[in-house]
Amino acid sequence: MRTLSMGLTRRRVALLAGAALATPAIARAQSAPVELKVSHFLPPNHTFQKQCLIWSDELEKASSGRLKLKMYPAGQLGPAPRQFDLARSGVADIAFGLSGVTPGRYPMTDLISEAYVTPAEGGSCAVMSRRLTSLYDQYLAAEYIGVKMLWMMVTSPLKFHTTKVALRRLEDFKGLRIRYAGEQFADIVTALGAMPLAVPPGETQDSLAKGIIDGATFPYEGAQSFDIGTVAKYTLEPGISTATFGAAMNPKKFDALPPDLAALITQSTGQAMATRFGAALDAAEGVGRDYMIAKGVTITTMPDDEMAKMRAAVAPLLAKRVAALEAQGKPAEAFHRAYVG
Repeated sequence: MRTLSMGLTRRRVALLAGAALATPAIARAQSAPVELKVSHFLPPNHTFQKQCLIWSDELEKASSGRLKLKMYPAGQLGPAPRQFDLARSGVADIAFGLSGVTPGRYPMTDLISEAYVTPAEGGSCAVMSRRLTSLYDQYLAAEYIGVKMLWMMVTSPLKFHTTKVALRRLEDFKGLRIRYAGEQFADIVTALGAMPLAVPPGETQDSLAKGIIDGATFPYEGAQSFDIGTVAKYTLEPGISTATFGAAMNPKKFDALPPDLAALITQSTGQAMATRFGAALDAAEGVGRDYMIAKGVTITTMPDDEMAKMRAAVAPLLAKRVAALEAQGKPAEAFHRAYVG
């Protein structure tokens, strides 16, 4: 009996000793700092970079230094078309992808980038980004298998920035070579009578300067980031169509985070972050317009009758794309209605 008691005592001591040794190890694992690699293809001066640095500071403070973001701008980890795949594969922990640069992969999302598609409640980036994020789970999640989408973003409508011709009539588009940012933009450029050319964003300024292209489509904030004002002479207002981005996270990386750090990611993203990023894009759009004017770019508009012609030229594109997606069994019409309200 005494032998049995002594054996149990030794076992208890061993278990307690093991627990004592394990507790510091668990504590160290929970307190070990985590650095998430964040990728995007835009320049370091872009709003995305600036807002992510603010987010990183907030996460670091809220986690007492245990969670940080390390930024990889300007396509350091991969070009624009690969951003979502960087998050899928784990090369990046979080990546900002542009849906339109990979034709056919995100067709429902790309509906938002058809000409003059704007929610009835307003066309600010803050409103559009929040609205698209709110509709993601119901209508878009199936397009982004393999990533955890943190939030979506919608830019201000892209403007036409040209080097030689001021666009004052629909026929002024005829024969122009215009850089585009996605399949739907290519269709819009073609419908207006111009020739779409695929040029990477970072090469656009040089292509304009060398006369390889006659114009490019960017929101003002993008035009400033890529310094388009140094080569463009004219900008047509209003913009014609938006671009859609998503902040995608590798799901395995998210699941591997300590629960409290995962909670910080969840609490700081979603519709609230979409609204915040959108508001920052709105502010940057005004700054970008001022930049273009300061560089000597002339802002032009079209008379009402010419604008009516322009709208009529691109109107069939949305109906055609919605019909094609509906034929594939996708709820394109319902999604469009839900977005525009």
